[in-house]
Amino acid sequence: MTLSTRRQAKRAARREARRALPLWRRMLPTWRITLGTLTALLLLAVGAFAVLYVIVPVPDPNAHAVAQNNIYLYADGTTEIARTGAVNRTDVTIDQIPLQTQQAVVSAEDRTFYQNRGIDLKGMLRAGWNTLLGKGMQGGSTITQQYVKNYYLTQDQTFERKGRELFIALKVDQQRSKNEVLAGYLNSSYFGRGAYGIQSAAHAYYGVDVSQLTLGQGAYLASLLQAPSLYDVRTATPANREKAVARWNYALDGMVQLGFLTTADRNAATFPEPIDPQPATGLAGQAGYLVGVADDYLISSGTIDAATLKAGGWRITTTFEKPKQDAFVKAVQDELTGELDPKARPTTDTDVRVAGASVEPATGRVVAVYGGPDYAKQPFNDALRQDNQIGSTFKPIDLAAGLIAQHTVDGRPITTETRYDGTSERPVTGGPTPYAPPNEDDVDYGNITLRYAMVKSVNSVYAQEGVDAGLARVRDTAVKLGIPDSVRGMDPANTSMTLGTATPSALDLAGAYATLANHGQAHTPWSVQKLERVNPGGAVDVPKMPDHKATDAVGRNIADSVTDVLRDVVSPRGTGSAALDLDRPAAGKTGTTDANLSAWFAGYTPELTTTVGLFRENPKSHAKEPLAGTAGLTRINGGAFPTKIWTDYMTAALSGTPTRQFDLQTGHTDPGPDNWPTTGAPTSSSPSATPTTTATATSAPATTPSHAPSAPAATDQPNPGPVAPSPQNPRPTPSQDQPSPSSRPTQTRSARPSDPPTATAGPSGTAVAPAPAR
Repeated sequence: MTLSTRRQAKRAARREARRALPLWRRMLPTWRITLGTLTALLLLAVGAFAVLYVIVPVPDPNAHAVAQNNIYLYADGTTEIARTGAVNRTDVTIDQIPLQTQQAVVSAEDRTFYQNRGIDLKGMLRAGWNTLLGKGMQGGSTITQQYVKNYYLTQDQTFERKGRELFIALKVDQQRSKNEVLAGYLNSSYFGRGAYGIQSAAHAYYGVDVSQLTLGQGAYLASLLQAPSLYDVRTATPANREKAVARWNYALDGMVQLGFLTTADRNAATFPEPIDPQPATGLAGQAGYLVGVADDYLISSGTIDAATLKAGGWRITTTFEKPKQDAFVKAVQDELTGELDPKARPTTDTDVRVAGASVEPATGRVVAVYGGPDYAKQPFNDALRQDNQIGSTFKPIDLAAGLIAQHTVDGRPITTETRYDGTSERPVTGGPTPYAPPNEDDVDYGNITLRYAMVKSVNSVYAQEGVDAGLARVRDTAVKLGIPDSVRGMDPANTSMTLGTATPSALDLAGAYATLANHGQAHTPWSVQKLERVNPGGAVDVPKMPDHKATDAVGRNIADSVTDVLRDVVSPRGTGSAALDLDRPAAGKTGTTDANLSAWFAGYTPELTTTVGLFRENPKSHAKEPLAGTAGLTRINGGAFPTKIWTDYMTAALSGTPTRQFDLQTGHTDPGPDNWPTTGAPTSSSPSATPTTTATATSAPATTPSHAPSAPAATDQPNPGPVAPSPQNPRPTPSQDQPSPSSRPTQTRSARPSDPPTATAGPSGTAVAPAPAR
């Protein structure tokens, strides 16, 4: 039998054997077919890869070097705020960059840089898999790929751009040395503060030439590459500062792992604080603050990334209204600046700062902000900072949480007319940490309603009410209303949270109060209504702007009940009496923090919500300083300068618009004047709530549980003055114990001595200021 015959016989035998198999088995390909198919596919893929490698060229550098300015406009779409975006970059050679700075960048961004061939297949496969799983376009890029993206391509997050990036990176790695690639990457990258390239970054953050960067400074600049704007520790939120420092430590630890740095030198390194941001040209006056708010919104909302925004060419129409913005500046100058005398009082009338924001409740549009007197002189945007406690402006959140809870933990109803013991320094029962906050001037108020306690800003009442409502519920309510969950001072493990240890920005607080004004419907404040860029070829980029749909934060009857109470704060007997000069229906709350480190007024009309905060800060150490003594006053409360600035601004901002009344659906009847305290009101026998049968139409009478602890003994301090007018009367006749709205309040401390409360340590060891005053 010949060889050919034997082969034919074997093939015939295989065919017969396969015909004998079940149908399902015959449907499966043989191993020969499978192997052949896979081999063909592999050869096809290799061939396609080779063809693409040949046909995809290394393009000319992109037009980034000739980027246009960004143009920021007021809400009218024509009035210009500022022009920014000219590229701030000076190229340097690799020899000018300290070796340790180069190594820190490699450690932070691509630890296989000196070994890979321009791409990292493992990282790219991981990123591609995550993209297919719907987790968004993922990274996985090497330093070479990032350089290619910055220098030759765009920031577009598409598969087509990513594919071109891969082939170009392979070619660049073959055509250029590692030092050339690293130099190109460091010269083209964005570091924040408008600085492109390592040279500009060295000047922007440390005021030195790149060649003078120390180990720590170089590692910090390397850390900025991941999130340039968020990791600027001079302007970052406390949470982002922690992330920036963690990234700095990651870079240094990687240098040790890669053999670039000894353990001893690593341990000796300390975090190098950068200098304050220096103002950009053209951003003097209020322009820099408005640009900062707009940029912050665009980046934080994900509309555009920082590098693409800073590359320039954008026409940005904001929500700011020039008449209102000018009115805010004028109100600060008229009501505060004119009252300060730094020469006569250099230790108290200097370094006084104001933070303010104004938001439309119905839309969430930010119509004005006050971030400082002049961006060219003070390049810190105080309207966005999150490091000042808000004090008693937090009490409406306590009340809203209580109304949501409806009952205390032991079953007593919580309504706006529920009575509490207003004895100063009465220990709070049921809280996670011991707490006995004093009332302002240590006044004992006796048995008073939550409404009256808000009007007089009684600390002892709301410290207990917040605990009764549940501190976790209070925090949840704050977040739903609009306070970011990342701000400090909202830990339910600390009883002091109830009195405003939280540190939202003025804009955050305006958003939360706007939710109350909008009947419980929340809008995240937004500041840009249109964004577009005309490209050199004539195509127009118009990124999709976020939707601004309202979310249900709290029920309407809850929000309206809080508004109903806050209207009484703006009355002759209330701490916000100075706001009566607005001569419109208004609601609001004052706030003064422990040690008088800040003072606030947050308030609204049906049309507009505005917050004003006042504080002092050492310009060198940035430490907070007491407001006591400012303008010659013993103490600065929220009812003084903040309320007067608010009133002056709101008067101008609403000038010429029809007066609107609050449309409230509180779900209860008018409490009437009988629920307001009278002289000599008896002290409650319970440190918590004491419901009354006249509280509301929906609350049922209840008795104080027999196990409730007794209240502290009454002091010799007088109780509040005569019967207050009806809380529904918008302009009652001023009482003798309350100054008229137009007069300057004269603040004096009570003769009764009291020791300052001791800070309570949180679970992480962070001290929490206990008892913000009113």
